[in-house]
Amino acid sequence: MLVRRLVQLYFGLLLYGLSMALMIRGNVGLNPWDVLHQGLSGRVEASFGTIVIGVGILVMLLWVPLQQRPGLGTISNIFVIGIAADLFLALVPELSGLGLRWSVMAAGVFLCGIAGAAYIGAGFGPGPRDGLMTGLSARTGWPLRRVRTGIELAVLGSGWLLGGTAGLGTVLFALAIGPLVQAFLPVFTPAPTVRALACETC
Repeated sequence: MLVRRLVQLYFGLLLYGLSMALMIRGNVGLNPWDVLHQGLSGRVEASFGTIVIGVGILVMLLWVPLQQRPGLGTISNIFVIGIAADLFLALVPELSGLGLRWSVMAAGVFLCGIAGAAYIGAGFGPGPRDGLMTGLSARTGWPLRRVRTGIELAVLGSGWLLGGTAGLGTVLFALAIGPLVQAFLPVFTPAPTVRALACETC
């Protein structure tokens, strides 16, 4: 059981890095956090993956006053996704043609849904960004949806001002990622815990 969960965790994180690379190559919009990552990578002498790792560490430090405790999944999330994103960006070339770019974007969103479900279903703790949202929600008493929306709007706006790519692909991600993760959670999660995880991700 433990081995299966570990394999699932790292499969999900590697797939997440691939999905990020595909969405970047699609160049029609990114998820809010990646808009920020891309905007920062254009201003700092560091690779996209290095920025992902750096932001993840900084966000996890915000857990301290929220009394959140990182797990194996939290630490692995910070490093594996960043490393995988750089690896796949080196392997996937830049694309031309709007149809091809949208196809790659759609594939990236779809794979991100699978990756998220695999990572969450492994049950090794939230990623740094999700932990910030749940920690703030627990501390303030605000609904998770409101906290998540506020953080992601702030991140998206900051990333866009820094030059990150926000567009129709961002809208596609926002509309599709929740239903996709929800659809794939039963595949990667033992039946008794699916409902609990589904409530946490609402």
